[in-house]
Amino acid sequence: MERFEVIIAGGGLAGLAAAYTLAGAGVETLLIERGDYPGSKNVTGGRIYLNPVRDLFPDLWASAPLERYIVREGAAMVTPERSVTFFYRGDELKEDPPQSYSVLRARFDRWFAEEAEARGAMIIPKTKVQDLIRQNGRVAGVVAGGDELFAEVVLICDGALSPLGEKAGLRTWPSPRHFALGVKEVIALDAAVINERFHLEGREGAAHLYVGDVTRGRFGGAFLYTNLESVSLGLVLGLDTNSAGENLHVPSLLEDFKASPEIAPLVRGGQGVEYSAHVIPEGGYGGLGTLYGDGVLLAGDAAGFALNLGFTVRGMEYALASGYWAAQAVMEARRAGRYDGATLACYQRFLEESFVLKDFRAFRNNPAVLANPRLFRHYPELAAGILKDIYHVPAGPKARLFDTVRSRLSLGELFMIIKDLKGFTKL
Repeated sequence: MERFEVIIAGGGLAGLAAAYTLAGAGVETLLIERGDYPGSKNVTGGRIYLNPVRDLFPDLWASAPLERYIVREGAAMVTPERSVTFFYRGDELKEDPPQSYSVLRARFDRWFAEEAEARGAMIIPKTKVQDLIRQNGRVAGVVAGGDELFAEVVLICDGALSPLGEKAGLRTWPSPRHFALGVKEVIALDAAVINERFHLEGREGAAHLYVGDVTRGRFGGAFLYTNLESVSLGLVLGLDTNSAGENLHVPSLLEDFKASPEIAPLVRGGQGVEYSAHVIPEGGYGGLGTLYGDGVLLAGDAAGFALNLGFTVRGMEYALASGYWAAQAVMEARRAGRYDGATLACYQRFLEESFVLKDFRAFRNNPAVLANPRLFRHYPELAAGILKDIYHVPAGPKARLFDTVRSRLSLGELFMIIKDLKGFTKL
């Protein structure tokens, strides 16, 4: 009988963070990853915020294979004929240490796995965890590659849909409204070309978000992040869009976006080197699963730890932190000599006291507010229409600025704006 103290199912950031932390504390840890290596199938938009997790992993960041530190923020509302774009630059974004970086997961996760192995974690790639083993009403191990492997604790980090979380009774069958589908292409470009096109210097980076016609006015959006020698370009669309009969094809939307006037000049001459897709948790606080049980914990995307703030989309730091605090819960149970749910419940407390669940509670209304369809169709059209009128110079006399704006804002329109603004106060 093969027995370990901890078995981790999934080699994403949550699983690797737990393995790194546990192995560093001398806990016998086995991580099982179905990809060719950790990072070979892991997908993210490409931006990690370090401030929340910097102190949890103080020895990592000096040598981590991060791409560019973000100093230029951009956002655009896109319609079929025009777009409205703004950029933000702040001196604080250039302060050391930077608050966020672009990242390529195939590179970063593979490196992180090597760091965990150097601490003593055992990592088995190319192996799928097919099932959980139960004994005396508790999770007691996994079935992987046809073998039974036993453990005191199983940490489930198997992704957003989490079939193992469902088998453990910690997740129910997901609702499409709690998820989105993301597709991403990495486009290789020379570093000097990236710096010129995005007005950057050295390792400075840019992050741009887009809403509106990029998803045909449906819930979702698009993104662009600059890497050292490539650009990450992607698009996200709510899963329940097609269930409502929209029949939108996400890869085709990404191709249309890449060919749009907003993007084509930025990626011209680039070569596609990576293409990936990923299901993303969008349920926020209401979409979180049960986090612990007898002999089992849930972390990362499997627990629902991704948060759409509207102006930023965050997930990687929640995965890292949940893996770290899951490891702390295991060590607490180890000291107590008990691995039942009552003992592992300290994991919930650790997350409640950390930024993770404080953030999720603070932004618990975001999914409902961001589901407002006017955000993705009406407001881009309204903003672009107003600016079109402002910049238009007719053959005859031009209307005053106030009259130009007022012509687009009927009483009914003003009423809806006020109603929407009331909703935005919950963000």
